[in-house]
Amino acid sequence: MYHTWMRYFTPSPVHHRLGLVCLGVGLQHGTLPTVGPRTLDHHVAIVISAGRGWFTAPDGRRRAVTAPALLWIMPGVPHHYGADPETGWDESFVDFTGPAAATYTELGYIEPDRPLVPLADTGPARTAIGRIARAARRGNPLLEVETSAAVHELLVALRRARADTDADGDPVLQGLARDAFLPLSVAEHAARHGMTPAELRTAVRRGAGCSPKDYLLGIRLGRAKELLVGTELPVAAVARRVGYDDPAYFSRLFTRRVGTAPVRFRDRQVRNVPGGWSTQVPDPDDPPLVRGWNG
Repeated sequence: MYHTWMRYFTPSPVHHRLGLVCLGVGLQHGTLPTVGPRTLDHHVAIVISAGRGWFTAPDGRRRAVTAPALLWIMPGVPHHYGADPETGWDESFVDFTGPAAATYTELGYIEPDRPLVPLADTGPARTAIGRIARAARRGNPLLEVETSAAVHELLVALRRARADTDADGDPVLQGLARDAFLPLSVAEHAARHGMTPAELRTAVRRGAGCSPKDYLLGIRLGRAKELLVGTELPVAAVARRVGYDDPAYFSRLFTRRVGTAPVRFRDRQVRNVPGGWSTQVPDPDDPPLVRGWNG
Protein backbone atom coordinates (compact mmCIF):
# COMPACT_ATOMS: atom_id res chain seq x y z
CA MET A 1 0.00 0.00 0.00
CA TYR A 2 1.39 3.37 -0.93
CA HIS A 3 0.28 6.91 -1.65
CA THR A 4 1.82 9.09 -4.31
CA TRP A 5 1.47 12.58 -5.83
CA MET A 6 3.69 13.80 -8.63
CA ARG A 7 3.76 16.32 -11.43
CA TYR A 8 6.10 16.84 -14.38
CA PHE A 9 6.62 19.79 -16.72
CA THR A 10 8.88 20.98 -19.53
CA PRO A 11 10.56 24.39 -19.09
CA SER A 12 11.32 26.38 -22.22
CA PRO A 13 14.87 27.08 -23.50
CA VAL A 14 14.59 30.59 -22.04
CA HIS A 15 13.88 29.16 -18.59
CA HIS A 16 16.93 26.89 -18.86
CA ARG A 17 19.01 30.05 -18.83
CA LEU A 18 17.97 30.51 -15.18
CA GLY A 19 20.73 27.95 -14.48
CA LEU A 20 18.57 25.27 -12.89
CA VAL A 21 15.10 24.19 -13.95
CA CYS A 22 12.72 21.80 -12.27
CA LEU A 23 11.43 18.96 -14.43
CA GLY A 24 9.23 17.27 -11.86
CA VAL A 25 8.30 16.94 -8.20
CA GLY A 26 6.74 14.17 -6.16
CA LEU A 27 5.68 13.20 -2.63
CA GLN A 28 5.26 9.52 -1.82
CA HIS A 29 4.99 7.29 1.21
CA GLY A 30 4.37 3.64 1.98
CA THR A 31 5.70 0.45 0.44
CA LEU A 32 6.64 2.00 -2.88
CA PRO A 33 7.36 0.00 -6.04
CA THR A 34 11.02 -0.75 -6.74
CA VAL A 35 12.64 1.76 -9.11
CA GLY A 36 14.95 0.57 -11.89
CA PRO A 37 17.38 -0.54 -12.95
CA ARG A 38 17.17 2.52 -15.17
CA THR A 39 19.22 5.49 -16.40
CA LEU A 40 18.03 9.11 -16.64
CA ASP A 41 19.39 12.11 -18.53
CA HIS A 42 18.98 14.54 -15.61
CA HIS A 43 19.51 14.86 -11.84
CA VAL A 44 17.08 13.70 -9.17
CA ALA A 45 17.33 14.53 -5.46
CA ILE A 46 15.34 12.03 -3.34
CA VAL A 47 14.87 12.96 0.31
CA ILE A 48 13.99 9.99 2.52
CA SER A 49 12.42 11.38 5.70
CA ALA A 50 11.12 8.18 7.32
CA GLY A 51 11.53 4.42 6.94
CA ARG A 52 14.26 2.38 5.36
CA GLY A 53 15.18 0.55 2.18
CA TRP A 54 18.09 -0.13 -0.14
CA PHE A 55 20.05 1.41 -2.98
CA THR A 56 22.29 -0.32 -5.52
CA ALA A 57 25.36 1.80 -6.23
CA PRO A 58 26.94 2.06 -9.70
CA ASP A 59 29.56 -0.50 -8.61
CA GLY A 60 26.80 -3.06 -8.10
CA ARG A 61 26.90 -3.13 -4.29
CA ARG A 62 23.56 -2.94 -2.48
CA ARG A 63 23.61 -0.50 0.42
CA ALA A 64 21.10 -0.07 3.23
CA VAL A 65 19.22 3.23 3.33
CA THR A 66 17.94 4.50 6.68
CA ALA A 67 16.10 7.79 7.05
CA PRO A 68 16.92 10.62 7.17
CA ALA A 69 18.93 10.30 4.00
CA LEU A 70 19.43 11.71 0.51
CA LEU A 71 19.72 9.72 -2.70
CA TRP A 72 21.43 11.48 -5.60
CA ILE A 73 20.46 10.17 -9.04
CA MET A 74 23.02 11.36 -11.58
CA PRO A 75 22.45 11.76 -15.32
CA GLY A 76 23.75 8.84 -17.33
CA VAL A 77 24.38 6.67 -14.24
CA PRO A 78 22.31 3.46 -13.78
CA HIS A 79 20.41 3.27 -10.49
CA HIS A 80 18.19 0.81 -8.67
CA TYR A 81 16.49 1.29 -5.31
CA GLY A 82 13.45 0.45 -3.24
CA ALA A 83 11.75 0.75 0.12
CA ASP A 84 11.78 -2.05 2.67
CA PRO A 85 8.49 -4.01 2.20
CA GLU A 86 7.96 -4.10 5.98
CA THR A 87 8.52 -0.43 6.83
CA GLY A 88 8.18 1.39 3.52
CA TRP A 89 9.54 4.92 3.46
CA ASP A 90 8.46 8.53 3.02
CA GLU A 91 10.15 10.30 0.14
CA SER A 92 10.07 13.67 -1.57
CA PHE A 93 11.84 14.02 -4.90
CA VAL A 94 12.75 16.70 -7.40
CA ASP A 95 13.94 16.12 -10.97
CA PHE A 96 16.07 18.96 -12.27
CA THR A 97 18.67 19.95 -14.84
CA GLY A 98 20.50 23.02 -16.10
CA PRO A 99 24.00 24.42 -16.62
CA ALA A 100 24.32 25.50 -12.96
CA ALA A 101 24.26 21.84 -11.92
CA ALA A 102 27.89 21.58 -13.05
CA THR A 103 28.83 24.52 -10.81
CA TYR A 104 26.99 23.07 -7.81
CA THR A 105 28.85 19.82 -8.44
CA GLU A 106 32.20 21.60 -8.57
CA LEU A 107 31.36 23.34 -5.29
CA GLY A 108 30.52 20.01 -3.62
CA TYR A 109 26.77 20.58 -3.24
CA ILE A 110 26.07 17.69 -5.62
CA GLU A 111 28.35 14.67 -5.11
CA PRO A 112 28.49 12.20 -8.01
CA ASP A 113 30.81 9.87 -6.07
CA ARG A 114 28.50 9.84 -3.03
CA PRO A 115 25.00 8.84 -4.17
CA LEU A 116 23.79 8.02 -0.62
CA VAL A 117 24.19 10.86 1.90
CA PRO A 118 23.06 10.63 5.56
CA LEU A 119 21.17 13.73 6.65
CA ALA A 120 20.83 15.32 10.06
CA ASP A 121 17.50 16.99 9.26
CA THR A 122 15.11 16.89 6.32
CA GLY A 123 12.88 19.79 7.39
CA PRO A 124 14.38 22.64 5.31
CA ALA A 125 14.73 20.40 2.24
CA ARG A 126 11.12 19.28 2.53
CA THR A 127 10.07 22.93 2.86
CA ALA A 128 11.83 23.73 -0.44
CA ILE A 129 10.22 20.72 -2.11
CA GLY A 130 6.84 21.78 -0.71
CA ARG A 131 7.35 25.18 -2.31
CA ILE A 132 7.94 23.47 -5.65
CA ALA A 133 4.84 21.33 -5.18
CA ARG A 134 2.69 24.40 -4.44
CA ALA A 135 4.11 26.25 -7.44
CA ALA A 136 3.36 23.24 -9.67
CA ARG A 137 -0.38 23.93 -9.68
CA ARG A 138 -1.74 23.89 -13.19
CA GLY A 139 -2.01 27.27 -14.81
CA ASN A 140 0.51 29.02 -12.55
CA PRO A 141 2.12 31.62 -14.86
CA LEU A 142 5.22 31.78 -12.64
CA LEU A 143 5.69 28.01 -12.38
CA GLU A 144 9.06 27.71 -14.11
CA VAL A 145 10.66 30.67 -12.32
CA GLU A 146 9.25 29.79 -8.88
CA THR A 147 10.35 26.17 -9.14
CA SER A 148 13.77 27.16 -10.48
CA ALA A 149 14.38 29.40 -7.46
CA ALA A 150 13.27 26.61 -5.13
CA VAL A 151 15.71 24.13 -6.71
CA HIS A 152 18.56 26.50 -5.83
CA GLU A 153 17.12 26.71 -2.30
CA LEU A 154 16.87 22.91 -2.13
CA LEU A 155 20.53 22.36 -3.01
CA VAL A 156 21.61 24.78 -0.28
CA ALA A 157 19.27 23.13 2.24
CA LEU A 158 20.61 19.67 1.39
CA ARG A 159 24.20 20.83 1.74
CA ARG A 160 23.47 22.33 5.15
CA ALA A 161 21.57 19.21 6.28
CA ARG A 162 24.39 16.74 5.69
CA ALA A 163 25.01 14.66 8.80
CA ASP A 164 28.80 15.02 8.51
CA THR A 165 28.58 18.76 9.26
CA ASP A 166 27.23 19.32 12.76
CA ALA A 167 25.99 22.58 14.25
CA ASP A 168 29.50 23.59 15.26
CA GLY A 169 30.84 23.17 11.76
CA ASP A 170 33.37 20.88 10.13
CA PRO A 171 36.40 20.35 12.45
CA VAL A 172 38.84 20.40 9.52
CA LEU A 173 37.45 23.72 8.30
CA GLN A 174 37.47 25.07 11.83
CA GLY A 175 41.15 24.15 12.16
CA LEU A 176 42.04 25.77 8.86
CA ALA A 177 40.18 28.94 9.84
CA ARG A 178 42.04 29.03 13.16
CA ASP A 179 45.44 28.69 11.46
CA ALA A 180 44.64 30.68 8.31
CA PHE A 181 46.99 33.57 9.12
CA LEU A 182 50.02 31.40 9.89
CA PRO A 183 52.76 31.03 7.24
CA LEU A 184 51.94 27.40 6.51
CA SER A 185 51.85 25.48 3.24
CA VAL A 186 48.93 23.22 2.36
CA ALA A 187 51.13 20.22 3.20
CA GLU A 188 51.87 21.71 6.62
CA HIS A 189 48.19 22.37 7.26
CA ALA A 190 47.46 18.76 6.30
CA ALA A 191 50.13 17.47 8.70
CA ARG A 192 48.52 19.43 11.55
CA HIS A 193 45.36 17.41 10.95
CA GLY A 194 47.16 14.09 10.56
CA MET A 195 46.22 13.99 6.88
CA THR A 196 47.98 13.81 3.56
CA PRO A 197 47.57 16.82 1.25
CA ALA A 198 45.26 14.73 -0.96
CA GLU A 199 43.08 13.82 2.04
CA LEU A 200 42.93 17.46 3.09
CA ARG A 201 41.91 18.53 -0.42
CA THR A 202 39.10 15.94 -0.40
CA ALA A 203 37.88 17.00 3.05
CA VAL A 204 37.87 20.71 2.20
CA ARG A 205 36.25 20.11 -1.18
CA ARG A 206 33.50 18.15 0.53
CA GLY A 207 33.07 20.65 3.35
CA ALA A 208 33.48 23.98 1.55
CA GLY A 209 33.30 23.21 -2.16
CA CYS A 210 36.77 24.56 -2.97
CA SER A 211 40.47 23.78 -2.57
CA PRO A 212 42.31 24.35 0.74
CA LYS A 213 44.25 27.18 -0.90
CA ASP A 214 41.05 28.98 -1.97
CA TYR A 215 39.42 28.38 1.41
CA LEU A 216 42.38 29.89 3.26
CA LEU A 217 42.59 32.77 0.80
CA GLY A 218 38.92 33.57 1.31
CA ILE A 219 39.42 33.79 5.08
CA ARG A 220 42.52 35.97 4.70
CA LEU A 221 40.90 38.38 2.29
CA GLY A 222 37.74 38.54 4.37
CA ARG A 223 39.79 39.54 7.42
CA ALA A 224 41.79 42.02 5.33
CA LYS A 225 38.56 43.73 4.27
CA GLU A 226 37.49 44.03 7.91
CA LEU A 227 40.83 45.57 8.88
CA LEU A 228 40.85 47.97 5.95
CA VAL A 229 37.39 49.27 6.75
CA GLY A 230 37.35 49.00 10.54
CA THR A 231 40.86 50.28 11.36
CA GLU A 232 43.34 52.88 10.15
CA LEU A 233 46.18 50.37 9.79
CA PRO A 234 48.41 50.95 6.75
CA VAL A 235 48.01 48.44 3.95
CA ALA A 236 51.40 46.91 4.78
CA ALA A 237 50.28 46.29 8.38
CA VAL A 238 47.02 44.75 7.18
CA ALA A 239 49.01 42.47 4.89
CA ARG A 240 51.16 41.26 7.80
CA ARG A 241 48.11 40.72 10.01
CA VAL A 242 46.62 38.32 7.49
CA GLY A 243 49.81 36.42 6.74
CA TYR A 244 51.61 38.26 3.94
CA ASP A 245 55.10 39.68 4.56
CA ASP A 246 55.23 41.24 1.09
CA PRO A 247 52.69 44.11 0.93
CA ALA A 248 53.13 44.49 -2.82
CA TYR A 249 52.22 40.84 -3.36
CA PHE A 250 49.24 41.24 -1.01
CA SER A 251 48.03 44.30 -2.94
CA ARG A 252 48.29 42.49 -6.27
CA LEU A 253 46.46 39.45 -4.88
CA PHE A 254 43.75 41.57 -3.25
CA THR A 255 43.23 43.58 -6.44
CA ARG A 256 43.00 40.45 -8.59
CA ARG A 257 40.50 38.68 -6.30
CA VAL A 258 38.42 41.61 -5.03
CA GLY A 259 38.50 43.73 -8.19
CA THR A 260 39.91 46.86 -6.61
CA ALA A 261 43.10 47.86 -4.80
CA PRO A 262 43.12 47.78 -0.97
CA VAL A 263 43.33 51.59 -0.65
CA ARG A 264 40.43 52.14 -3.04
CA PHE A 265 38.41 49.42 -1.31
CA ARG A 266 38.89 51.19 2.05
CA ASP A 267 37.98 54.59 0.64
CA ARG A 268 34.88 53.33 -1.12
CA GLN A 269 33.55 51.39 1.86
CA VAL A 270 34.16 54.10 4.46
CA ARG A 271 32.54 56.78 2.32
CA ASN A 272 29.47 54.60 1.77
CA VAL A 273 28.78 53.90 5.44
CA PRO A 274 26.96 56.72 7.24
CA GLY A 275 28.03 57.35 10.81
CA GLY A 276 31.43 55.70 10.58
CA TRP A 277 32.47 52.51 12.35
CA SER A 278 32.48 51.22 15.92
CA THR A 279 34.90 48.80 17.55
CA GLN A 280 32.15 47.51 19.87
CA VAL A 281 30.13 44.39 19.12
CA PRO A 282 26.47 45.47 19.09
CA ASP A 283 23.98 43.98 21.53
CA PRO A 284 21.61 41.82 19.44
CA ASP A 285 18.73 42.71 21.78
CA ASP A 286 19.42 46.44 21.51
CA PRO A 287 21.01 47.10 18.11
CA PRO A 288 22.26 50.59 17.25
CA LEU A 289 20.25 52.72 14.88
CA VAL A 290 21.82 54.05 11.68
CA ARG A 291 20.52 57.56 11.17
CA GLY A 292 20.46 59.48 7.93
CA TRP A 293 23.03 62.13 7.11
CA ASN A 294 20.78 64.79 8.58
CA GLY A 295 19.47 62.62 11.47
